[in-house]
Amino acid sequence: MERFQKLILLPLILTASLPGLAFSYSVISGPSNATVLAGSEARFNCTVTEGWVILIWLSNGNPVLTVSSSQGAFETLDRFTSQNYTSSDGFTSELIIHNTQLSDSGKIECSVQQAISSFAFLSVQVNGSLSIKNSTLTVKKNETVEIVCEALGWAPAPDITWMTNDSFIDKSRYVTQQSEGSNGLHDALSILTWTLTDTEILTCLADIEALPNPQNATITCIFVNSTFENDYSEDSGNTWVIVLAAVLSLVGLILLIVIIAVVVRCCCLKKKESTYQKEIRKVSAEKKTDDDLKNRQRRGSENQGYIPEERWNTEYIPRTPSHSPMSSKFTDPAADLHRSSIPKVRPQRRTEYPISPKKIRNVTLV
Repeated sequence: MERFQKLILLPLILTASLPGLAFSYSVISGPSNATVLAGSEARFNCTVTEGWVILIWLSNGNPVLTVSSSQGAFETLDRFTSQNYTSSDGFTSELIIHNTQLSDSGKIECSVQQAISSFAFLSVQVNGSLSIKNSTLTVKKNETVEIVCEALGWAPAPDITWMTNDSFIDKSRYVTQQSEGSNGLHDALSILTWTLTDTEILTCLADIEALPNPQNATITCIFVNSTFENDYSEDSGNTWVIVLAAVLSLVGLILLIVIIAVVVRCCCLKKKESTYQKEIRKVSAEKKTDDDLKNRQRRGSENQGYIPEERWNTEYIPRTPSHSPMSSKFTDPAADLHRSSIPKVRPQRRTEYPISPKKIRNVTLV
């Protein structure tokens, strides 16, 4: 809404200034060329004589800011602001462009009515990346190497140079190729061909006007001769052998400690288990002894002299031969005579056992 009001007031101001068009005003000091990095600020000053009414700032022919002597500045874009100063020499308007972009590059113009416009040029530049693939490089004696330095995303294309130990290298030693990338940016590739005679630090520098100091990338080239390389290889081999032996010794020691710990643990468990089994056997034996004692007290001891009644009867009672009914009628007189001549003997009984139909078992309690 505020911007809309300013756009409405602008024609009114221009209309109000028409009566003064008959007077002549001039620009005392106009803006100066500026080169800045993208993202930074750009400032331009314009000083006019007294009596001016309208001052207009234009960027590439497009009005970006208007200043009125009676109402001050009309800022229509956020990135374009102004500061005003008044002195005995005249009125000075300073245009400030914030967060400059590559598209801002071009003509910046200060215009006052009935006066010749004064202009300058703005150059917005972009510093991209700069890199060398390796940070260190080992080079043998009389060996020629190629070192590549790459610059990406610059505007304009950077100027690339090489240095060795703070001294510039002749341009015949390197070749630089430039190409245009996307969004108006440029890439560059520089290849240095170099033969080392000693350890050196090589530096690739990329420079554009907006940079206060060139951007750089370095590489350390280590020079080694064959004898030193062989000694270094032997030392490295010996070092690896020593390290390997130390590691294996440490691993063996750890394994030995682990084995000893396992054996001790097993022995402790076995001893504990053996003691436990002995206690179990001891308790079982004591319990069995107590049970036997209790059984003996409860039922006593058997009399080993006891003979069952059935066995006694079979031993001492003679068997009577059985005869059939037919033989009972017809008996042999001689046999009867012989049988009658044999005295009958009654079996003797043991007096210590009572005669009774009941079975008696003697038990002696101990």
